[in-house]
Amino acid sequence: MLKALRSSSCLQQARFATGASYLQTNSRHGIKLSSPFHGVSRSVIGDKNPKLAQRVFFSSDSSDASGSDSVSAVEEVESKSAAAIVPTVIKKPDDFLTVLALPLPHRPLFPGFYMPIYVKDPKLLAALVESRKRQAPYAGAFLVKDDPGSEVTGPDPEKNIYELKGKELLNRLHEVGTLAQITSIQGDQVVLIGHRRLRITEMVSEDPLTVKVDHLKDSPYNKDDDVIKATSFEVISTLKDVLKTSSLWRDHVQTYNQHIGDFNYPRLADFGAAISGSNKLQCQEVLEELDVYKRLRLSLELLKKEMEIHKIQESIAKAIEEKISTEQRRYLLNEQYKAIKKELGLETDDKTALTDKFRDRIDPYKEKIPPHVLQVIEEELKKLQLLEASSSEFNVTRNYLDWLTALPWGNYSDENFDILRAKQILDEDHYGLIDVKERILEFIAVGKLRGTSQGKIICLSGPPGVGKTSIGRSIARALNRKFYRFSVGGLSDVAEIKGHRRTYVGAMPGKMVQCLKSVGTANPLVLIDEIDKLGRGHVAGDPASAMLELLDPEQNANFLDHYLDVPIDLSKVLFVCTANVLETIPGPLLDRMEIIPIAGYITDEKLHIARDYLEKNTRDACGVKPQQVEVTDSALLSLIENYCREAGVRSLQKQIEKIYRKIALQLVRQGAQNEPSALGSESTQGATESNESESSSDTTEEAEVVETSQTSDLKDPEATEKVLVDDKNLADYVGKPVFHAERMYDQTPLGVVMGLAWTAMGGSTLYIETTQVEQGEGKGALHITGQLGDVMKESAQIAHTVARAILAAKDHENPFFANSKVHLHVPAGATPKDGPSAGCTMITSLLSLAMNKHVKKDLAMTGEVTLTGRVLPIGGVKEKTIAARRSGVKTIIFPLANKRDFDELAPNVKEGLDVHFVDDYNQIFDLAFENEK
Repeated sequence: MLKALRSSSCLQQARFATGASYLQTNSRHGIKLSSPFHGVSRSVIGDKNPKLAQRVFFSSDSSDASGSDSVSAVEEVESKSAAAIVPTVIKKPDDFLTVLALPLPHRPLFPGFYMPIYVKDPKLLAALVESRKRQAPYAGAFLVKDDPGSEVTGPDPEKNIYELKGKELLNRLHEVGTLAQITSIQGDQVVLIGHRRLRITEMVSEDPLTVKVDHLKDSPYNKDDDVIKATSFEVISTLKDVLKTSSLWRDHVQTYNQHIGDFNYPRLADFGAAISGSNKLQCQEVLEELDVYKRLRLSLELLKKEMEIHKIQESIAKAIEEKISTEQRRYLLNEQYKAIKKELGLETDDKTALTDKFRDRIDPYKEKIPPHVLQVIEEELKKLQLLEASSSEFNVTRNYLDWLTALPWGNYSDENFDILRAKQILDEDHYGLIDVKERILEFIAVGKLRGTSQGKIICLSGPPGVGKTSIGRSIARALNRKFYRFSVGGLSDVAEIKGHRRTYVGAMPGKMVQCLKSVGTANPLVLIDEIDKLGRGHVAGDPASAMLELLDPEQNANFLDHYLDVPIDLSKVLFVCTANVLETIPGPLLDRMEIIPIAGYITDEKLHIARDYLEKNTRDACGVKPQQVEVTDSALLSLIENYCREAGVRSLQKQIEKIYRKIALQLVRQGAQNEPSALGSESTQGATESNESESSSDTTEEAEVVETSQTSDLKDPEATEKVLVDDKNLADYVGKPVFHAERMYDQTPLGVVMGLAWTAMGGSTLYIETTQVEQGEGKGALHITGQLGDVMKESAQIAHTVARAILAAKDHENPFFANSKVHLHVPAGATPKDGPSAGCTMITSLLSLAMNKHVKKDLAMTGEVTLTGRVLPIGGVKEKTIAARRSGVKTIIFPLANKRDFDELAPNVKEGLDVHFVDDYNQIFDLAFENEK
């Protein structure tokens, strides 16, 4: 049976709408609804809306045989309306045995209900438009089955549906669907109204999917059957309860009720299933059921579930509402309680307590706080009183005041400028380093005369493990200053130094403000570690530039932190920096520092450090008593020469710790082996005594005394054998030697000369080797290997030129360089080497090969030579001198300009060395080859 449409605008707005068997407009048509469902819906909804009653619907049903009458009624109505959507002359639904298959992704379409769907397939949409033009506005709407391959439904199941074609799509569709009339097509939105049930029999075409269908009819039933009546009345009763709970369904029923005609049991079952909130498979089960009684039962089950869900929803809503009302009531009572206590003066509010806390902080030294800072604090305190405690600005202001009032404004610690005490502390903490200690004592003496020790930035530079950080801590102890250390290695964010703006979430002050709050004084000693490894930030600013303002005595009197935004006086802070190399420190920053180099330790110094400092501390840390172990000087000397040749003593400390850990394990094992026998004798003795007199208290006391004495014997260090560590059994504790003698030759062969080099780990020796590759007329050339940098490559070329000039002057008949291809190599090729101090060594090596003369025994040299033969000064004199002593070299050649540096070395470093200072290579030539004269 056909159903008249309202209008196109009403169709687009309707989510659910309904159809009926006969035309219904208003009381003008004289049709009254007398089904039981109508009575129930009237009691729930009330009076009908006259505007809704004027809308015209039409529908078709397979059980109705009065199709021609209704069509004529429709035509009569539509002749008076200019807004008809569908043509008035169309085929009957029974004529459509082949239809387009429309996939429904969410819910099935029930007869008598509208459903808008979106068609994404352009071919299918074009086919639907073509069907309307051919006056065949019908299609089959079938629910899509869940994909068995995917457990979780995707975010857009419709997209996956329209990717399927042909048999693949057919297999995903349920066989039973609904014949749907296409009432409106707006873009890709198609509005359908269900008419009757269909079953797919076979596929006709694949794209778009067209299928043959059979029109399904309900199974015959007895309208007067008591069971069916009772079931229908229960459905109606449940519907009444459902409609009372939800205004949404009440509106749908009102629309359905206005335009429904012959409301029978099948329609009642369809209506109940359609308005329930069940899932699509349960609704599809109702759609496939042709037995009216079973369909009513299924619909009743769905409605009952809907009621149960609504009851659970009501209980949850009621519980939440009660909780919220209770909390609101509690909040109001608390606020009233606070107000009453405030009026009575019994308690102050949180803001007043915070203000009092901040004022108590600054009152003791209020006179020392700068006026501009005090003004900012007062303004922020007033602002805090005006802000609400729940606002975000309140927390920002509170944190800002917390930092401002926690800083030690004008609070300085009393400095101690006692030179003798400072020297005693430095000697306690470090051995050797005479020049470093002397410079620190000079610094303290100047501070005593001036009354203050600020104004200088000390930079301790040297290899790792020489004690740079511990020296800074000793300076703080000697001056009686608070000590604070922070490392800037890898620091790339300027906010770590100067703080964040307060507008950022989680903003904090910089490291210096955190330091002042931590130490509690305005004149601490701040050790800035690894300043040569400062990061190079570009996005977050350049921290090296920010360090200028922090360290420069001319600027840090008014250091401005971004967070505090008030000037802070850092001029009383003593800054001590540490660095391994100076080349990576930016020039402007290095210019403001006073460099104190720490070259490292020679073997004698390492031996004293190991004996007096490292061994003692390690023995205490491992719990070993001095009388339990003895480490000989020969063992320590072997450990230094064969295992720990670096400039510092950190590796030496690790090896000593390794020795004492093994000694501790050895002592514990000895005690564990002695313990069972002692315990056994104790238990035997106790058993004998108990057999003699079990009831005697004197005997019991005697046994306790014996046990105590024997236990003390076990703990006595003399009870275990003393451990002796010497150079013979040292390998049992630390393994095989790591280093062998650096001197590969007692007497260097032809073309081999020992040079001296400086590295970040201290000084070292290296050999320059040359050999003849081939000889022939005009084949003179130089080949260089050994992982050399650009500077050393240039030095080799210069050395080759100077050697040719010297050979021509000394022996003009020698054509060696003109006719020989020479290979120059620096061993340890895996280690990159670069620096301007190997020129004289390379020249000597080339001349030794060319003149077939050996270089003087036990000779090492360093220095750069120009093309004219002048010897240029070099750096790292102390490091290179220590390296020469470590290799057993007796004679050293230095540039003349470095004589002053050598004279400043400690006597124990210079002891036993024959040092020559030259300014021209001819002097080196005479020294190197004098044994050949």
